[in-house]
Amino acid sequence: MNGSIFVVDVMPLLYRGYFAFLNNPRRTAAGVNTSPLFSLASAMLQIIDRNSPTHLAMVFDSTTPTFRHKAYAGYKAQRKGMPEELAMQLPLTKEILTALGCPVVTCEGWEADDILGTLSAAAAKAGEQCVLLTGDRDNLQLINENVSVRLATNKEPILYNEEKFRADYGFAPQALIDLKALM
Repeated sequence: MNGSIFVVDVMPLLYRGYFAFLNNPRRTAAGVNTSPLFSLASAMLQIIDRNSPTHLAMVFDSTTPTFRHKAYAGYKAQRKGMPEELAMQLPLTKEILTALGCPVVTCEGWEADDILGTLSAAAAKAGEQCVLLTGDRDNLQLINENVSVRLATNKEPILYNEEKFRADYGFAPQALIDLKALM
């Protein structure tokens, strides 16, 4: 996928780094847990080294309620809040990414998934190859001839394109929307 646009859903990478080192966190001399930052930096260096993307965007959820929260008060109500030690990492994460020249993209009132969908659709419309790096299988519905998804797993990431998706699921990526609605 050399020369591709990479759009990175940052929070799943930070969560993975936080929980992967939960029993043995990486800490600064001052005791600050840097495991999420270490994990994110490792993943990004690997992506850049292996893929040489021409463009990169680091995507975050909005910090304000989204239109989904406004439409349904129970939206994501069952989810546990972010661990405080991880939440403390967010400003530092954005600061480091910005210092490294990685564009940080957020849009008030919208989730990272919405931004992933918007950026991948724009890239596809322009005829560019776009790779979404995420841990959220819902984004597999965005796969098309120009958009693939590198799904973060507990092992190696899985690169899904239309062919891989059909082989694993037995139907077109766009039909995932219907399956999720039925479920």
